[in-house]
Amino acid sequence: MSEIKRIHDQLRRSYEGPAWHGPAVRELLDGVTAEQASRRGGDTHNIRELIRHIAAWEAAATRTLGGAAHVDLPPEQDWPPERESFDAEREHLEKTHRELEAAVQAFPDDRLNEKVNGDRGYSYYFLLHGVIQHNLYHAGQIAILKKALA
Repeated sequence: MSEIKRIHDQLRRSYEGPAWHGPAVRELLDGVTAEQASRRGGDTHNIRELIRHIAAWEAAATRTLGGAAHVDLPPEQDWPPERESFDAEREHLEKTHRELEAAVQAFPDDRLNEKVNGDRGYSYYFLLHGVIQHNLYHAGQIAILKKALA
C-alpha cells in the first residue's frame, strides 16, 4: 500500500471510523440534535462551532493540496459564523471532507516530502497528518460535550 493510501485511510477513519481510539467525528455526531449541538458546556465552543471549524481546516488543506499557499485562517474563517441550520452545517462538513478525501487520493506520493506552498516550513506529509490529528482532537471535544449535554 502506498503512503498516500495509508494517509487517506487514516483520514477516513478520523472522520467516519472505525478509529482505534474510539468514535470518529461522524460517529459522534450521530444522534446529536440541533438543540444539543447549540448548547454550551460552560465557556467552551459548542458542537456546531466545532463542526464549522473542522470543515474550515479541511477546506484549507484541500486548497493547499491544490496548490494554494497555506495560510493561517483569520478568526472569521477559523471559527466561521453559524449557517442556516445544524443540518446544513453537517452537510457542509460532509461535503468538505469528501473534497479533502478526493484531493488526498489524487495527491502523488512523491510530493509528500515537499514543503507546502508558501514555504511554511513543513511538508504536505506533516500537513495531512496534522489534519487527521486536528479531527481527532476535536472529536474528543465533541465526545465530552455530547456526554455532558445529553
